[in-house]
Amino acid sequence: MITNTNSLRKRIAVIGSGFSGLSAAAYAAKSGHEVHVFEKHHQPGGRARQFKTENGYVFDMGPSWYWMPDIIEDFFSDFDYKASDFFQLVSLDPQFEMVFSKEKVSVPEKNSEIRDLFEKIEPGAGRRYDQFMQSAQFKYETGMKDFVTKPCYSWLEFASLKIAGSALKLDLVSNFRKYVSGYFSDPKLRSLMEFPVIFLGASPQHIPALYSLMNYGGYVLGTKYPMGGFYQLVLAMKKVAEKQGATFHFNHNVQQFNTEKGKVTSIRINGEDHEFDAVIASSDYHHTETLIPESLRNYTDAYWKTRTFAPSCLIYYLGVKGKIPHLKHHTLFFENELDDHIDCIYKDKKWPSKPLFYVCCPSKTDPDVAPQDGENLFLLLPLAPGIHDEESLREQYLIKMLARIEKHTGENGLLSRIEYKRSYCVSDFISDYNAYEGNAYGLSNTLSQTAVLKPKIRNKKIKNLFYTGQLTVPGPGVPPSVISGKIVAAEVSKLKIN
Repeated sequence: MITNTNSLRKRIAVIGSGFSGLSAAAYAAKSGHEVHVFEKHHQPGGRARQFKTENGYVFDMGPSWYWMPDIIEDFFSDFDYKASDFFQLVSLDPQFEMVFSKEKVSVPEKNSEIRDLFEKIEPGAGRRYDQFMQSAQFKYETGMKDFVTKPCYSWLEFASLKIAGSALKLDLVSNFRKYVSGYFSDPKLRSLMEFPVIFLGASPQHIPALYSLMNYGGYVLGTKYPMGGFYQLVLAMKKVAEKQGATFHFNHNVQQFNTEKGKVTSIRINGEDHEFDAVIASSDYHHTETLIPESLRNYTDAYWKTRTFAPSCLIYYLGVKGKIPHLKHHTLFFENELDDHIDCIYKDKKWPSKPLFYVCCPSKTDPDVAPQDGENLFLLLPLAPGIHDEESLREQYLIKMLARIEKHTGENGLLSRIEYKRSYCVSDFISDYNAYEGNAYGLSNTLSQTAVLKPKIRNKKIKNLFYTGQLTVPGPGVPPSVISGKIVAAEVSKLKIN
């Protein structure tokens, strides 16, 4: 039994150690509470875990795009640290390469050079790029500093003069595709601008133009990489939380919440009950609610079936013998139609016949993630949640992706050069993270699932149960998850436990 001898502070359980859980633990502990983090795996990070192979490969399992570095820096600053206290952050140049059917485009590190690239592809687009990013900067600074920091119990939270006066400039109603087409005509430039919102889990036609802030947070602020892998951010946040007094418990699986008179009184973990004053669940929202009686849940199964979820994905972690000279750190394979692939995810719920996919090769930047004569490859292909994903089907798509990598790089025989291979797909997201239908990124950031319209961060019938992470506010992605943890920790601190 975990107990606490100081009755003046709350005993808080944080369920899960993904980015939102790490953030919530750090902020709650800083506020003086006794914080215990329970993680079912043997290591922190959730989807951002890392594993190492016997033959020298180091794989980040999930996030690989270090965007919005200022938001992450704000987290460390809140605890009087800097990111550089924990890891070395390098800027990628090029930020990434996008492969089209007949050509490829590399996006340079410097914003002025991106502008020149746009002008070269489409005369006049350089000036329009500046205008686009000027508007995107406003949305970023307003959205990421004011809009997404609300607990979103009510629309009244957004009634401040600053936010109300910014409503039109935030483009909350217009869709992203139409917004981009108002600036650029060339299909390649439109793809370059639409690509970042894929992380938000919906077609550009169904994403509010507000999210052009993603373009600013990525292109203008730059694409970074933490040496040692994205997992270095996980380790750094864990260390910050521990410095505040949080305690981590690994291989601890939460099985049930025991409730009485509208409160969680204890949590059953590995067969033993532990008493807490409040619970912050950064675990999958739907799964968390299966741990309490149906009558006490915020949402029914019917509700979840009506939600639009961001994609799941097929991932391959590959250790390849020999170098692949013409592959960049980040490469997007967009030779096929984006809308055809998106329709397979949201309309047809089937495996795409002409897929788009993404390749990360961190060994281009970091010599410590692969043997000296090897490449570390992370292949990701977005899929519909809930789709069937047997191993033989995964293999078929691996062959397709390798063929396109070979065509792009001029390298042959990549399949025969693989010395480590591991696949990860829908069923793995379900078994490892209890992810609803195996989704990888949470709920799509459509207009009908934004802000107050997202699942609430507090249980309506159990006053000391809170939710954080990508299925609630502000939404999917690493920076939003970090913000989500901060929001919920502040709400728990307000809780009166008597």
